[in-house]
Amino acid sequence: MTSPMTDRDPATPGDGVRIVRATARDARRLTAMVRGSRAYEGRYASVVSGCTVGPDYIEAHPVHMAVAADGALLGFYALLLTPPELDLMFVADPAQGRGLGRRLIAHMLGEARRGGLTSVRVVSHPPAEGFYRSVGARRTGTVLADPPVVAWDRPELSFAVTG
Repeated sequence: MTSPMTDRDPATPGDGVRIVRATARDARRLTAMVRGSRAYEGRYASVVSGCTVGPDYIEAHPVHMAVAADGALLGFYALLLTPPELDLMFVADPAQGRGLGRRLIAHMLGEARRGGLTSVRVVSHPPAEGFYRSVGARRTGTVLADPPVVAWDRPELSFAVTG
């Protein structure tokens, strides 16, 4: 399936990409995006193989989705408010490298600001650390491995919420 993101930057005005609040009925497609992410193949597969983004989770936390004009899911994030943490963030494989992740982070920071947060913690998938740093997060530490589910150390980062 070809993504609508193939030939244009999602940050382009008029591209038809919207960021909307997820609802319980979006649970299956959010779960499918998590489990199907190529970023979690090989040694990282155990982290997402049983992961479910369920209706109760979506109802309890601010989960926002980037959707194309045709309704296709392009990415999403989940922001926990207490304690403040970016719990999940995924961009569809074909949509990566087109600015959508930056757009989701900017939206998340706006939501954090509206929620009165001053910072947002991120425990990053190791290959994603560079992305988070490129959009303003700073490294604050390391979360040690917790076998058998997470067999590797993970970078801990923080976004300052300003404005």
